[in-house]
Amino acid sequence: MDKLIRSLHHVTATVNDAQEDLDFYAKVLGMRLVKKTVNFDNNNVFHFYYGDERGTPGTLMTTFPYKGWGVPVGSKGAGQIEVTSFSVPERSLDFWKNRLKRSGVSVNDEVHRFGEDAVSFEDPSGLIIELVATKDDRVPWLVEKGGGKGGVEPNAAIRGLHSVTMLVREPTKTLELLTGILGYDVVNESENRTRLAVTDNAAGNIIDVVRTPTPTPDDTTTRDARPGVNGTGTVHHVAMAVADADEQLRMRGELIKLGYAVTEVLDRQYFRSIYFREPGGVLFEIATVPPGFTVDEELPCLGQDVKLPPWEEPHRDAIEAGLPPVSHD
Repeated sequence: MDKLIRSLHHVTATVNDAQEDLDFYAKVLGMRLVKKTVNFDNNNVFHFYYGDERGTPGTLMTTFPYKGWGVPVGSKGAGQIEVTSFSVPERSLDFWKNRLKRSGVSVNDEVHRFGEDAVSFEDPSGLIIELVATKDDRVPWLVEKGGGKGGVEPNAAIRGLHSVTMLVREPTKTLELLTGILGYDVVNESENRTRLAVTDNAAGNIIDVVRTPTPTPDDTTTRDARPGVNGTGTVHHVAMAVADADEQLRMRGELIKLGYAVTEVLDRQYFRSIYFREPGGVLFEIATVPPGFTVDEELPCLGQDVKLPPWEEPHRDAIEAGLPPVSHD
């Protein structure tokens, strides 16, 4: 089968407060709010999309702010995406460390991995975020175009996703899936960590698979040893991009032949999606590149208004009344 996966598409996380989330990703990290819509499975909850100017697949972080809905804090662990990494230019980490500290964010020591340097920190909901310094020719959402309004310098701005780090107990079958039908190649390895990439070993195309320790009966301290539990502060799923609906259907058919339980194709308005769990328990999504985020807003206006899919428009007044107030300037 041809290699159909082009890159990562997006990462989606369950978060806490909508305004805090919006302020952090749009103002502190300087990403564009590409779309302000609702969770199609719970239309009283926002669905925020952050990315580059157009919301190009491979640049997107998306969040469901569930404050007030009784969703508990999640537990990070096996069967989960633990770290979401973004790409920033080389020699920009000092800028980011200073900026984050001024914003009250506690920055961990620098990470040195596979020839790249990174800083790690948590977002307001407890998600683990990395900024990885690397060569990346993608065009960022720049301040002079309206991005961020928070002083992110063009030579430091986030370029998009770099990678995700997924934790699994036993990686053998996960690696078989990734290097088989999904078309990834192993590009680097270290103790308990395997780096895979699709298309090329470039930012936005990378997945790190980390083998977690097997818990012992009295293990109450090793976070990575425990199974992950979805809740606020955890990643819900990671999506990979395919070119179009035809390639998505081909992928779905091949996955079903291999015994995976794959959802029907779901219309997410800005792309079409299928979902399944990989052998280690992480929820994977395969999402199409088209139609993109300009189907219901002009490019200069992305993220300004609450956008609803056509089937929800008759309920707009009730939906907007149930959403928390947020401001974005």
